[in-house]
Amino acid sequence: MKKKASKIVKKPLKSAAPSRAPAGPSQDAQKMALAAAGAGLDKKAIDVEIIDVTGKVDYADFLVLMTGQSDRHVASIAEGVDSALSKLGWQAISVEGLPRGQWVLIDFVDIVVHVFSAETRTLYDIDGLWMDARRLRVPDSAPGAG
Repeated sequence: MKKKASKIVKKPLKSAAPSRAPAGPSQDAQKMALAAAGAGLDKKAIDVEIIDVTGKVDYADFLVLMTGQSDRHVASIAEGVDSALSKLGWQAISVEGLPRGQWVLIDFVDIVVHVFSAETRTLYDIDGLWMDARRLRVPDSAPGAG
């Protein structure tokens, strides 16, 4: 008796992350990036930048970069940003780099916040990698600051 050959059916692979529409950043993402920048300014972060990476990467619409003046300051800024955005209803899906405080990455899906020590920011030069990307204007002070 002959065995019947089995058919192999190949299914397309599903990507792990949902694909992003290339049209432009969402208003929520922009509000979130500005709120993160403001929270960093509340904690006296320096060199705060918001980089629009919409359509350039598939993991975020904005990168928010800021620098602390010591390991403890970096950790304090990161915790302040996470707490402030949480109070506004945006929960981080991941926080990496605490308690060490050289480079803390906070992933909010639509934005990724990077809080660096000055040396680490210079070493990795994310600002330089995205030199040609559009920047959002960062307010001189945090919203509601007097």
